[in-house]
Amino acid sequence: MEFDHNFFVGFAKSYGLFYMMAFFFGAVVYAYWPANQEKFDQAAKSILDEDEGAQK
Repeated sequence: MEFDHNFFVGFAKSYGLFYMMAFFFGAVVYAYWPANQEKFDQAAKSILDEDEGAQK
């Protein structure tokens, strides 16, 4: 087996898709995992809290 440019292009086209799909599904699972909800809610509210403090 020769490792030339065409080999790596074929490898990236076939297995790169599966890699990106696994990364996407991992990110979605992480975002919707129930244990992370409090952390994300706090981060979303902290931005609004900072804006209200600057206006006073």
